[in-house]
Amino acid sequence: MTYPAIMTAWLALAFLVGTIGCGGPPPVGTFENIPPPPATSPVTYGRADQVILKEALEGKPLSPGEVADLSDRLLTEGSSTFHNEETMARLDMLLNKSLKNGNPQHQAKLMRNLGIIHYHQKKYNLARQELQRSNEINPRDARTHFYLARLYAQRGEYYQRLGKRKKSRGQLKLAATELGLARKLEPSNSLYKQDLKQILRHDQGK
Repeated sequence: MTYPAIMTAWLALAFLVGTIGCGGPPPVGTFENIPPPPATSPVTYGRADQVILKEALEGKPLSPGEVADLSDRLLTEGSSTFHNEETMARLDMLLNKSLKNGNPQHQAKLMRNLGIIHYHQKKYNLARQELQRSNEINPRDARTHFYLARLYAQRGEYYQRLGKRKKSRGQLKLAATELGLARKLEPSNSLYKQDLKQILRHDQGK
């Protein structure tokens, strides 16, 4: 083979090797061009919590702390629980059952969550009693103050419709005080920064 022929063959081989190297799989030990693993689906607690709630009412033991945490998750603001009468009724039963335990450590949260349920069921007198009792046990719970603010604002609007302006002003003043406490305790919570009248209109479905 002549020298030019040898050079031509060598260049052709070099080109072929380079092409295979560029298009083939990456060398072992490198991570370039390796697709990332498929993303896992976010954990959804709604269905699992419904199962836990059902099993607890059927006799599976839950500590007061577990009931408090479960009810917190199910009663997250904007939760579908508030539109499900059956779930609300079940949670009401479980909270009452846990409160009979007599364990003071979680009573404030259990009582507060019972008050939240009754607020959304429009059982305002019951809700007020439960929220006030919760607040007596733990006055540093921002959410308790937030719901007390909503209750007082509801009562303020009620008295306003009846033409009882003095009573209305008194209740609205209490609402402003409670909302202020909620904001002070959790200044970064955007929910407590909202206008209370807008929240009430949402509660009333307007």
